[in-house]
Amino acid sequence: MIEFTLTEDFIPLIQLLKATNLVGSGGEAQIVVTEGLVKYNGTVDYRKRLKVRKGDIVEFNNTPILVK
Repeated sequence: MIEFTLTEDFIPLIQLLKATNLVGSGGEAQIVVTEGLVKYNGTVDYRKRLKVRKGDIVEFNNTPILVK
């Protein structure tokens, strides 16, 4: 599990995937989200501009990210 410490109120999902190095670029992040490969709090989510907040769990490629 990756623990990501949030310094703002939220981080867009695309930026979170890039910041945790699970994807190589913003374009790749958009593709994996639109293809339904990302889970947000246990449910597949297709929103690229999703605001991820403290306490949320995002999962991609069997790697969970806990946002703290």
